[in-house]
Amino acid sequence: MLTLRHHDGTPFRDLNHNGTMEPYEDPRLPVEERVEDLVSRMTLAEKAALMCHGRMFAGNARPALLGATVPSGAELITERGLTAFAMMAVPDARTMAGWNNHVQDLAAAERLGIPVTLSSDPRHGFNANPATAHIGGGFSTGPEPIGLGAADDPALVEEYAALIGRELRAVGIRVALHPMADLATEPRWPRINGTFGEDPERVARTLAAYIRGLQGERIGPDSVACMTKHFPGNGPQERGEESHFAAGRRLVYPGGALETHLRPFEAAFAAGTAQIMPAYAIPSGSGLSEVGANFNRDVITDLLRERYGFDGVVCTDFNAITGMEVPGVATLPPRNWGVEHLSVAEQVVLTLDAGADQLGGETDPELILTAVRSGAVSEARIDDSVRRILRDKFRLGLFDDPYVDPEAAEREVGAPTGRALGRKVQRRSLVHLAGRAATGTRLYLEGVSPEAAARYGTVVERPEEADLAVVRLRAPYEQREGLLERYFHGGSLEFPPAEVARLTALAAAVPTVFAVHLERPAVLTPLAPHAALLIGEFGADDEVVLDAAFGREAMTGSLPFDLPSSDAAVAAAREDVPFDTRDPLFRCGHRGPAGTAG
Repeated sequence: MLTLRHHDGTPFRDLNHNGTMEPYEDPRLPVEERVEDLVSRMTLAEKAALMCHGRMFAGNARPALLGATVPSGAELITERGLTAFAMMAVPDARTMAGWNNHVQDLAAAERLGIPVTLSSDPRHGFNANPATAHIGGGFSTGPEPIGLGAADDPALVEEYAALIGRELRAVGIRVALHPMADLATEPRWPRINGTFGEDPERVARTLAAYIRGLQGERIGPDSVACMTKHFPGNGPQERGEESHFAAGRRLVYPGGALETHLRPFEAAFAAGTAQIMPAYAIPSGSGLSEVGANFNRDVITDLLRERYGFDGVVCTDFNAITGMEVPGVATLPPRNWGVEHLSVAEQVVLTLDAGADQLGGETDPELILTAVRSGAVSEARIDDSVRRILRDKFRLGLFDDPYVDPEAAEREVGAPTGRALGRKVQRRSLVHLAGRAATGTRLYLEGVSPEAAARYGTVVERPEEADLAVVRLRAPYEQREGLLERYFHGGSLEFPPAEVARLTALAAAVPTVFAVHLERPAVLTPLAPHAALLIGEFGADDEVVLDAAFGREAMTGSLPFDLPSSDAAVAAAREDVPFDTRDPLFRCGHRGPAGTAG
């Protein structure tokens, strides 16, 4: 994009290619003036395209799971006019930065030169789910978000979130499709690892720190804008089922605790979150309309806009209206819970009437154009959304300079200082549940790299040769069938009886350290009495876990949720009420003796 100079010497990007600095191109003007000028120049088709938030793969990367139906970046930008994309697979930092610059060039060549906004689900953890979180790209790795709740240190969380922001910004990603403000009040829910825990106050302070770290005190060119989700709170999923699927189509409130689930969002508003994503699920029995939150005027207009005064972008959760067909593999259905009986055109009208600004996952502007041409939606209503979307592009500085430096991105992403901070947060998230620090020199391992363990002793092949066993476990879950279902770990929280028998026999034969990856609140009742040391972790390298196991590093984290004593206790609890399981094995906030590993 050619940068010109105004007659008074002010440099500007000639976005509409006419050699004159128009008001929306003038970096000296207030954002609102620039927005109004640009809105006045846009066609209805350009406005409709702005309201679609599609998916994109960098370059020609098209993983089989979702890529078969994702058009190329060139088509989405130059033929359909889209300028907002959630990045799926992200390559190395240099390549991703170069891809950002490429798509910005494509956008700059269009009639008005509106820059592209790239967004992403979390990328700095250990867990990969094509619908909710990604790994790869060489980013500095910390724990899963639930580990930030376990650390319960707002200053550390803000520092770490600032690192996340710098790395995302370096490759051109300017909107974070996170954090999750949902409360982990239903222990079976598969997405607890993306939350900050069960305690509303802990979640609120962690959430606020995370948003400050990414955005700064206000949105500007050094910010990554947060799209906080899933309003009004996705935690109280009926029976813990996931709302990506029909079995999880309802949020339920048997304890009448809707206001409790709104508390973290209030902290997000106070911290200045730029954007909000509603939930797929129906807030059933809450007094709000009995349709999914994406279609729900009570949720978006009455509660979010009017009660809380939120005037930022509201983007629906992805593909709530249209599903995705993966040819030869499967069809992923829409998550249009409560409005399945309506036509697609009617659902779009309902979404816009509810107050949403962008359609997540949708790449066809005709969805919105049809709603306006039918007379069901006015262009003035469209303009309201367009103003909000453009406001964030201007505030982020994208109109003035959307480009990044690939060499600088390569230096920034995964740099030694960033990796060291990620490791520090991993350490600070570890929770000492029971037992004492380990001793032993002949080590039997399960789920631990022998190369990592070699620094701590001699690795042996069989338990009977060992004087210590170190076993890393994942929280139990029920394997589900289906293209996406298999990535969501739901169902029972109890280990199968045969696995319990095997693990307890191991612990009887040799002192055993159990380190459990608590992506959900596992039932550890049958293991805890037999463990020489029991550790809760939320995403940590082997060395981090081994340092804690051998007492080289103190475990200072505390449980971010109750650990229930049984599946029966979970089933008897109310989905919306924190700390409602009977006689939990360990309470939220539990930690071992301060300053020790045992």
